[in-house]
Amino acid sequence: MRRKRVRRGSKTALPDKVYSEVSPISPLGESLFDANVEITSQTVEKFVSEPLVVHSTMKRLREIGFEVLSTNYITINIAGPPKLYEAVFKTKLTTVQKPTIKHLGKVSTTTVIDTTDTTIEGLIDTSKSELDELLEGGAINRKVYFMSSYLPPSNSSYWNLDPPEVAVAMKAELAHRAGFTGRGIKVAMVDTGWYRHPYFVERGYRANPVVLSPGATEPEHDESGHGTGESANIFAIAPDAEFTMVKMSPVNSTADFNAAVSLRPDVISCSWGMDLVADDGRAQLPPPLPSSLRPLEAAIANAVRQGIAVVFSAGNGHFGFPGMHPDVISAGGVYMHKDGRKLEATQYASGFASRMYRNRSVPDVSGLVGLPPKAIYLMLPVEPKDEIDSELSTGTAYPNGDETTKTDGWAAFSGTSAAAPQLAGICALIKQACPNIKPPKIRDILKRTARDVTSGKCSPRTGGHSARVGPDLATGAGLADTSEAVRAARDAC
Repeated sequence: MRRKRVRRGSKTALPDKVYSEVSPISPLGESLFDANVEITSQTVEKFVSEPLVVHSTMKRLREIGFEVLSTNYITINIAGPPKLYEAVFKTKLTTVQKPTIKHLGKVSTTTVIDTTDTTIEGLIDTSKSELDELLEGGAINRKVYFMSSYLPPSNSSYWNLDPPEVAVAMKAELAHRAGFTGRGIKVAMVDTGWYRHPYFVERGYRANPVVLSPGATEPEHDESGHGTGESANIFAIAPDAEFTMVKMSPVNSTADFNAAVSLRPDVISCSWGMDLVADDGRAQLPPPLPSSLRPLEAAIANAVRQGIAVVFSAGNGHFGFPGMHPDVISAGGVYMHKDGRKLEATQYASGFASRMYRNRSVPDVSGLVGLPPKAIYLMLPVEPKDEIDSELSTGTAYPNGDETTKTDGWAAFSGTSAAAPQLAGICALIKQACPNIKPPKIRDILKRTARDVTSGKCSPRTGGHSARVGPDLATGAGLADTSEAVRAARDAC
């Protein structure tokens, strides 16, 4: 964990290094941070800056003392100590506690770094700095949380699914028999890292070396286990896809995402996000989108504009962003009972009508997610002795313990963190079946071919909406059907 410092004369704790995204002057003069329009794949191009402007700005930022980490020509990812930000931008940095949901569904708070000279959360006002002619604004990055729950490994006494059983439940095996396994399709996942678990090696899954995003370290290890385990959901559906993990820093999410975009994949899977909840912790946050999230909004729109299918978790009781972004495929949750036939919406997963984006319902379609209280459901491989494997074994029986040792390299994950990579795997098969298909059409196929779910409710925190006949706020279009989606993609081509 990054060491904190406390500024003299203040009780506010700030990190030694602050990550942010700054936006060079846009060619049409409309600021990324002043825009009243929703930034989608249809509008994002006007915020792409001229290369000469971008490189001149990067050079000047380095001269001033900032670390310049990356750019997508919409924003530039920088880092530096708090005092540098304060001196350059003539401001003060402070921290604010905001309500959120963390691992295991724990309702808590998150620390958001903010400036004191604007009323807009996370906004860096560049007008008072010497960079005014180069920059139109900036935003301090905000910590993200993974939308999963986890606990037990193998030989357990309770009902759960391992990766091969996930393939059966999602009807992927039928597509595999027809020759659709994701071969030739590139899938990137932005998560905590990837460990080459014996399970993956024995099955011959193809994985490229881990890509470190700015601020990430240790490419051979996954200290959390989240990314390693969730990747098994992709391989369950698309076993022959070309997989790349982008190991992320939770405080630099736009740069993390852009690192995946730079690989030019066909599909990007993300099992994380922010909880857009009002300060009272009860109601959904109304527009406008906080400035700290504008760069990520634009990065996602830019990726989809390039033809990349982007999948995000809807949330586990979160009013999830980017899961509500209009361009993403938003992954909700459905629980399949032991008989393999009964399906129901799970109160562990989010479902809501977005206030931030007009006419946007979340989720679009669902994957497999467990039931409350901890959504213990899917048995997945992790790095032995990592956070998940070592800290969540209590030595007691389910549901209070994981029924395994602390070092066995297996754990049970669920939440919409699992649903997103399941849908990403289906996207890979759809792309194999119809290589030139565009992201909106992929989402349309997933929704059109899903299995309708008519019982259960979504998370009470997001409204507790009931599943019913046809599309609803509990599960979207229902549980994704891999076989039918691939069939529809073949017909589309």
